[in-house]
Amino acid sequence: MNLLKGKKMQQSESIANLAKALSIVQGKLTYAKKDSKNPFFKSNYADLESVWDCCRDLLSINGLAISQFPGLYSDLDKSMSLVTILTHESGEWISQEMSVPVSKVDPQGAGSALTYMRRYALAAVVGVVQADDDGNAASSPKPVVKAKEI
Repeated sequence: MNLLKGKKMQQSESIANLAKALSIVQGKLTYAKKDSKNPFFKSNYADLESVWDCCRDLLSINGLAISQFPGLYSDLDKSMSLVTILTHESGEWISQEMSVPVSKVDPQGAGSALTYMRRYALAAVVGVVQADDDGNAASSPKPVVKAKEI
């Protein structure tokens, strides 16, 4: 089963201004903080708010905006879809649709699938990566492993 499926990416005739603005954003982008906990996997992750927090201002000051539109639930493959559109103030745009299976067919399951797609699509389109909030792993020197003498 293909968990992530979507239609071919679409775009305006030119994306020159959009590409230039996005390259500026990506040159200044830091990371989304892993400040939420996933008790099921016993791990931390950057939630939708953290992803937005790390890129919202940079997108805005460079004339870029993200729009995300939920699609309908599909009984055929038990999935929901989302269209994400990156637009530039020049009118240029890029869009992509994705879909994921909905594990629990109720409003909470639909909301969870939608939030998941919004977070991953936003991060993918903008180029956001996740990092631990404390920064210890990045700032600590790596241990030196010495070979055993034989």
